[in-house]
Amino acid sequence: MLKVMLVDDEPWVLEGLRTMVDWKKYGFEVCGGAQNGPDAFRMIQELRPDLVLTDINIPVMNGLELITRVNEIMDKAPRFVILSGYDDFNYARTALRERVDQYLLKPIDDEEIGALLDKLGRMIRYEIASEKERWKEQACLTSHLLGRFIQGEDSEELRQLSRDVLQLDEDAELVCILIAAATPVVHAERQRDGGFPWDISYAFQDGAGRAGLVVQSAALSSDALEGAVSLLQRELAEELQEPVIVMVSDRLTGMAAIRESYLQTLEVWKLKYQRERSGIFHYSDLKKCRPEKRIHEEGFTALVNKVKAGEAAKLQVYVKEAFAGFGGKLFTVEEVQAEVAHLEMTLYRHLKEMNGDPDIVMGNLQAEFGNLGGLGDYFLLSSYVHRLCTESTVYLAELKQANQGNTIFNVIQYVDLEFRGKLQLQDLARQFHMNSTYLGQLFRKETGCSFSEYVNEKRIEAAKGLLKRTQLKISDIALQVGFSNTDYFIEKFKGMVGVPPSVYKYSGNNKQF
Repeated sequence: MLKVMLVDDEPWVLEGLRTMVDWKKYGFEVCGGAQNGPDAFRMIQELRPDLVLTDINIPVMNGLELITRVNEIMDKAPRFVILSGYDDFNYARTALRERVDQYLLKPIDDEEIGALLDKLGRMIRYEIASEKERWKEQACLTSHLLGRFIQGEDSEELRQLSRDVLQLDEDAELVCILIAAATPVVHAERQRDGGFPWDISYAFQDGAGRAGLVVQSAALSSDALEGAVSLLQRELAEELQEPVIVMVSDRLTGMAAIRESYLQTLEVWKLKYQRERSGIFHYSDLKKCRPEKRIHEEGFTALVNKVKAGEAAKLQVYVKEAFAGFGGKLFTVEEVQAEVAHLEMTLYRHLKEMNGDPDIVMGNLQAEFGNLGGLGDYFLLSSYVHRLCTESTVYLAELKQANQGNTIFNVIQYVDLEFRGKLQLQDLARQFHMNSTYLGQLFRKETGCSFSEYVNEKRIEAAKGLLKRTQLKISDIALQVGFSNTDYFIEKFKGMVGVPPSVYKYSGNNKQF
């Protein structure tokens, strides 16, 4: 329905116009009425009617003065129809110089006003449709230009287009706003009617389909900016009937800052999306609460233990707990990806130790999820981790069942756990009810080395870790990893690593060691 407003100093005339004319028949509805010029001026700006019927002789500010002031102050003024008595006929004709479409003599004739409303209704609807089409084209061009900046493009041609099309100055102060919702909508009409002045905000859609705005913020105070963002978030949530998250960048300067401000909102989006139901989040707050260093020691330790124990029913709970921990420490997506990669390697090694083929599990996951680097938010990463752990748990159960009758496998597992103690092949043979010579042959066939070589390799690997992470004496390290004789430990260490333990300890990150 188109909106019409009535202005006359006689209350009975206002009521007559409101009730005697069949406004709905012509696609109009009365949105308000005023009895003097100042009230009418204020209400026209607030109600934004499409059509105003006004008498000429109204108090304080006459009808023509009202029309002139409205046309001066409003970018899109309504159409006007003058109501006048016979004595004002000549005077009313001058109103045609202003944006007045017709004048009607009192008393109003039903057929005359009906024909006028029918004509004006068609004209106004055509103007609205044309205006929407122009704004749609402008919005597409704006989104295209901003998208090029967001993707990292920056050329003089692009800057000149932005100056011409967006009226964007080289040194303009800008804020980027990114919106996360299941079905986000930011279009030209919303720009004009929302909390931001339409001539300083530009809608865009990024490559992932996320909607956003770039706002020229120099004229907006902190309170005004926050109020406009709050209004946008609230209106979208009401319109879409779903939670809406809004991310806000810092204030940055220049066209080149469009990409930087977008990346700031994207970083906040990666941390908040799927972990917060709704709200407004600022990059400046993220910087304040992000600690200088974060310790990743816990990671997925509890989750790995549940996988090894075969507790498939509890995996989802531990996945949620792990990601809640990452979120609490404000891990970026890239940092969580690193944690997931470490989890992959941990499970990969364990499957390998169980005589399994880890590539079976990893291949299935890659076919479904793609590369780990392509999982760009917490939700996708948590789904991937849950599937990784579930498939690993199922596969481990199969491997355990297959390995139950494999004696040499059980022997190797025992050695892997007990290599720090006093291990003798003869003792193991008695424990597993085997001939010691036969056990030694099986051990070499399975591992590619003798029993003593295998034990010494495990001990040296453990010693390398203690040398790098602790300040223990070499003699103490030798005892901890299973060597009762320090000189024998040093000899074996040098033979396998190439340098004595004392040299290895202070070798830094030399990869050859």
